[in-house]
Amino acid sequence: MQINNDPQRGPAAPQTSGNGSKQTSYLGPGLEIKGEISGNEDLKLDSKVEGHVLIGGFRVTLGPRARVEAEIVAREVVISGEIMGNVRASDRIEIKKEATVVGDLKTEKIMVEEGAYVKGTIEIDRHGNPIGVDLDSLLVKSGRE
Repeated sequence: MQINNDPQRGPAAPQTSGNGSKQTSYLGPGLEIKGEISGNEDLKLDSKVEGHVLIGGFRVTLGPRARVEAEIVAREVVISGEIMGNVRASDRIEIKKEATVVGDLKTEKIMVEEGAYVKGTIEIDRHGNPIGVDLDSLLVKSGRE
């Protein structure tokens, strides 16, 4: 369900799938966020973010207009925009051809499309240590507590 159909502004409320069980929050290109974003649902960013993005057992999608200077910790991360910072995903990281990534990556699986720019180390964690969906376990796993 999308409340606002204006393509310039994007959705004004979380989106749900047809069965209503999965929500995705969206932060559009008109926003600049400094600090920490944390939560228990999928997140799509097309905004400028500085700080930390801690989504735990969910997916973070950086759209083509995203400009992120942050640490990202999630279950899955899909990058189409720019990120300067470390990314840790318990399941997978997907880097699209138009993406720019400067930072260290740690995940169980990774996919990098031809044409993407990646500068940093890549560590494949074969043990697949799960990241909890609650904030306390997320902070412990990311070494911030």
